[in-house]
Amino acid sequence: MRRDLLSSVVAIVAITVLFGLAYPLVVTGVAQLAFPGRANGSLGPHGSRLIGQDFRGDPRYFQSRPSTATHYDPAATAFTNLGPNSRKARDTFAASLAAYLKLNRPYDPGLTAAKVPVDALTSSASGVDPHISPANAGIQAHRIAAVRRLPPARVTQLIRDNTDNRSLGVLGEPGVNVLELNLALGR
Repeated sequence: MRRDLLSSVVAIVAITVLFGLAYPLVVTGVAQLAFPGRANGSLGPHGSRLIGQDFRGDPRYFQSRPSTATHYDPAATAFTNLGPNSRKARDTFAASLAAYLKLNRPYDPGLTAAKVPVDALTSSASGVDPHISPANAGIQAHRIAAVRRLPPARVTQLIRDNTDNRSLGVLGEPGVNVLELNLALGR
């Protein structure tokens, strides 16, 4: 019995040291070397480029994806878990579509529901994704150019300049960082 108790205590201490201290230090060290910009976060005076921001209500700015988190709160990230037959999901998407069309159609009269990208209506898995699709940004560019009295080619160039490519060249899809794009508009 004493031997079992002693070996259990040794195992607990060893596992605690290995997974509670050594592993986090190794992962942190690798992250600092491989991804220093992301490992340290990106919180600045205007927000974080890693967390979506709420720009609703101001047509002068590109709009982020809808969020399931209240005010894009990173402490409250979650996916809706609503199924394809959910009435609540259908109503949420319909409301998002109506708001998107209301905001953008005056500046792009040919915009129809069929042309609206899915990321303009749905939240990401975390609910705080800072990116929108280039197609979504392209639709919003009409509004931005008109409201800010900028040449459309300049707005298109800003979208290109703030589009992140696929991770490692193959993972995910290109995305436009909304915060970086809106900050670039301010400059």
